[in-house]
Amino acid sequence: MTDYNPPLKDMLFNIHQLSGLERVLQLERFADYDSDVVDQVVEEAGKFAAEVLSPLNIPGDESGCQVVDNGVIAPPGFGNAYTRFVENGWQNLEVSPEFDGMGMPGVVGAAAGESWQAANMSFSLAPMLTSGAIYAIEAHGSEDICNTYIPKMANGAWTGTMVLTEPQAGSDLSVVTTRAVPEGDHYRISGSKIYITWGDQDFSENVIHLVLARLPDAPEGVRGISLFIVPKFLVNDDGSIGDRNDVYVPSIEHKMGIHGSPTCVMAFGENDGAVGYLMGEENKGLACMFTMMNHARLGVGLQGVAISDRAYQLALSYARDRKQGSAPGEKGSVTIIHHPDIRRMLLVMKSQIEAMRAAAYYTAGQQDLAHHSENEEERVAAASRVALLTPVIKTWPTELAQEITSLGVQIHGGMGFVEETGASQHMRDARILPIYEGTTGIQALDFVGRKILADEGKAMRELIADIRLLDDALASDERTAEIGAAMKVGVDQLQAATSWLLEQGPLDPNTAGSASVNMVMLAGIVFGGWQMARAALAIVNGAASDDAAFAEAKIRTVRFYAQHIMPRASGLADAAMAGADSVMGLPEESF
Repeated sequence: MTDYNPPLKDMLFNIHQLSGLERVLQLERFADYDSDVVDQVVEEAGKFAAEVLSPLNIPGDESGCQVVDNGVIAPPGFGNAYTRFVENGWQNLEVSPEFDGMGMPGVVGAAAGESWQAANMSFSLAPMLTSGAIYAIEAHGSEDICNTYIPKMANGAWTGTMVLTEPQAGSDLSVVTTRAVPEGDHYRISGSKIYITWGDQDFSENVIHLVLARLPDAPEGVRGISLFIVPKFLVNDDGSIGDRNDVYVPSIEHKMGIHGSPTCVMAFGENDGAVGYLMGEENKGLACMFTMMNHARLGVGLQGVAISDRAYQLALSYARDRKQGSAPGEKGSVTIIHHPDIRRMLLVMKSQIEAMRAAAYYTAGQQDLAHHSENEEERVAAASRVALLTPVIKTWPTELAQEITSLGVQIHGGMGFVEETGASQHMRDARILPIYEGTTGIQALDFVGRKILADEGKAMRELIADIRLLDDALASDERTAEIGAAMKVGVDQLQAATSWLLEQGPLDPNTAGSASVNMVMLAGIVFGGWQMARAALAIVNGAASDDAAFAEAKIRTVRFYAQHIMPRASGLADAAMAGADSVMGLPEESF
């Protein structure tokens, strides 16, 4: 089975019970929408994913992209799928009504995005990046730039990209060398960029690049970076397409996965210089670009959820179909789902996917409040929560996607190692997730450095306090008491590790870096456990009362998470608090 079926029951349960949608829909920005409309949109997005995008997933992986005349030709069928995608209005789902968008909550976009990414991650990277570019342009562009670019990007006529990395720079943007020379009302951009996802294609009439570059007199380091809009085709005064700009794709990378998505080498200004327009202020481009990067980081975290669920669905289908061995109480050969270890692996997949989904949707709901609440106190609190959780959502689900897609291959046995089943594609596609938009190590350093140490643990203490608010409710019902006990152990470990970091971090410059990955994964497991505990309480309090099978499955899945996943918190906390010497003490020559 290679088809994709959106897990609509769990998606809608999380949206309505855990994401804060009820509060979000009370905001003036979303006054035109209600829960019924939300359900319809999520269901239709899932239908589009299953019927249009999923059938192109394996063919796109097999055919890949081509470079012809310094431009990219997308895999067969992608162009038609994109046309249908934009005709259905999906690109403008979250765009402000000011620019002819639908202006729906981000939590709705998260659910829709999960379906699209699970169905075809390669294809869905293009609209995801376009959404991020729109978000950055609206936040930092002039009125003229916003009016010129956003409506065309919102209706899908133009796509957007993020253009940061250079061959010599990698993740260190302080050594970016691409130049921008002022020329009248624009700039001439010249330089080479690499790893540009969907840097070109043949299904939209224009591609709008957001490019980091330096002015001739820019200070060194990240303080000297500016952000520019560089369109593939120049835009005439009346908004029509003009001359071809001096930006081309000489080659694309041959990659481990996401073969249907071109990862481009980009050449800017090899002739007269590419025309670009300043976004925001000179030498303050990195702050502008972070708007798009953080949007993308949450999107990539959601990709971790999506590809994990796709792998789970395939493994579950195989486990229900493949016969091998015997089982107690069963006659003859049984399907492998009867074997305890197969059940264990499926539940490791299922429980963590549901925790990640709930965590991602909760964060999307907080982002809606941060952007649109009329209450300043609520807005500030939600923004603080989103800032704390962004590196967690980028890191924890993308790292778990490695475990979960690998388990998908393992459940298939030898057939998982054979391409025809499709299991290995999920594993190959997932491998990029902890790398792009900031590696796991970079996200973890951000988490411990900027999100814990920089504010002396304030945001983390607030999160821990919110988690502890469930203690009494969990303990008061026999169906959730065991879950509550496991949660208490986990949150105690998170609090202990946070306190240790605040005490020891300033004493040794290597402490934060040595503890960082264990800290962010510990936070993810506990944060996910919190959402699972909230889900269990919602079931106990009558949610899903019309679907007894779903309700029972949710309780049992949460119990499994409490018994099998939450114990990982203790090991992660111990490793985080081991100190820098265990990591840095071995001399370089001894490796």
